[in-house]
Amino acid sequence: MSWHPQYRSSKFRHVFGKPASKENCYDSVPITRSVHDNHFCAVNPHFIAVVTECAGGGAFLVIPLHQTGKLDPHYPKVCGHRGNVLDVKWNPFDDFEIASCSEDATIKIWSIPKQLLTRNLTACRKELVGHARRVGLVEWHPTAADILFSAGYDYKVMIWNLDTKESVITSPMRTISCHQDVILSMSFNTNGSLLATTCKDRKIRVIDPRAGTVLQEANYKGHRASKVLFLGNLKKLMSTGTSRWNNRQVALWDQDDLSVPLLEEDLDGSSGVLFPFYDADTSMLYVVGKGDGNIRYYEVSADKPHLSYLTEYRSYNPQKGIGVMPKRGLDVSSCEIFRFYKLITTKSLIEPISMIVPRRSESYQEDIYPPTAGAQPSLTAQEWLSGMNQDPILVSLRPGSELLRPHPLPAERPVFHSMAPASPRLLNQTEKLAAEGGWRSSSLLEEKTPRWAAEHRLEEKKSWLTNGFDVFECPPPKTENELLQMFYRQQEEIRRLRELLTQREVQAKQLELEIKNLRMGSEQL
Repeated sequence: MSWHPQYRSSKFRHVFGKPASKENCYDSVPITRSVHDNHFCAVNPHFIAVVTECAGGGAFLVIPLHQTGKLDPHYPKVCGHRGNVLDVKWNPFDDFEIASCSEDATIKIWSIPKQLLTRNLTACRKELVGHARRVGLVEWHPTAADILFSAGYDYKVMIWNLDTKESVITSPMRTISCHQDVILSMSFNTNGSLLATTCKDRKIRVIDPRAGTVLQEANYKGHRASKVLFLGNLKKLMSTGTSRWNNRQVALWDQDDLSVPLLEEDLDGSSGVLFPFYDADTSMLYVVGKGDGNIRYYEVSADKPHLSYLTEYRSYNPQKGIGVMPKRGLDVSSCEIFRFYKLITTKSLIEPISMIVPRRSESYQEDIYPPTAGAQPSLTAQEWLSGMNQDPILVSLRPGSELLRPHPLPAERPVFHSMAPASPRLLNQTEKLAAEGGWRSSSLLEEKTPRWAAEHRLEEKKSWLTNGFDVFECPPPKTENELLQMFYRQQEEIRRLRELLTQREVQAKQLELEIKNLRMGSEQL
């Protein structure tokens, strides 16, 4: 692949990285000095978690996302581990639950209170004890609820079912013992039916996690892999590592044949580990180097040349670790398609970096925001353990949109107006409005009004809809996120009405000119 490729059409050719201003960064954060090759940072739409230094054990900070600026030196920590914390991961289906693993050979599950922490949090919700040596990695299953994977220095991957009443779990549901050395990374395919790992023996393995069997193993000597990543539904793997000449390198593999890579690309001669991140919605691959300030990004395709270099974000500040915001936490109004949180130890700073697609229009850009994985599991733990597979439940990022479900809702779940589950508070409001002579539910009106009146009401009701959202049937926002969505919806409606008003003004001026011309013609006659 050439660094100056010939012209190719792509909507992401001009993507650029935009660092946050100083007041929107997180300053004076005591970032860990551990030399472990992990991200040390986990982000969701509510919090940012950062592994920190702590005397007498391991700890990490949980900072509300909006709390930018200088951090209080006495800010409360989550500090229940007896050894250094090596990895933290937020539950993808619960923004207030986080898993951490440590050198003390335990994994802990923490429930973060919705209000700000006022003192150190030392009591965990669950403790998982099973590894014989320190635990270096934890990963949540992408589609099944309450399933957690952990990898330890005892060369084992353990699968834990958290859907139990026990506060201390000592026996995992499955143990995968096929590795001969320390496990360096883990990655799931889209529905979580396959697990890819890299090991210190430099081999890539594709494993059936429920059976614990190795389906594919790479013995290629020309690429020593350190990190591996499934590329969405492309049935391909991307690994980062080093070549025979110790150059940093990326390699693309067919997941069904790991004998020889489809593509190898040398990047530079630095020694830091490369962290790969893949966005399946845009088919973009980001490669972040530990110890340098650059973020390279590529576009991935199923056809040759498979990997097309776009450009890179450059910075003089080296990153020790990096966090990534889930797609549902992005700012769609500014055409943000990815967001990094860069840990800069030299400045004790966490710097958000937004990847922006430059667009002039202020409206929602449907082409760069396809339906993406939401915060709702598609399987229970028992369903996944019994052998079921299910793709993630998709949501639209359009403000105020509904879930896009690949399968129907269970029959026993109550539905109110086919929009949201009925709550006692909402039903009381409905009954009160109906008693006062206000609006009534559509089913009651259909029973008591003639057909022509119902059709007239249906036509009138269409004018109430804003982007498919009924302003009269939705309860008021209860959370900050719902309030933001309501705000974006109103901004979109204001923009639409302004365009409509401009069109009407143009039509009015045209009519005035026609009237003026007719008058002049009649006077001449």
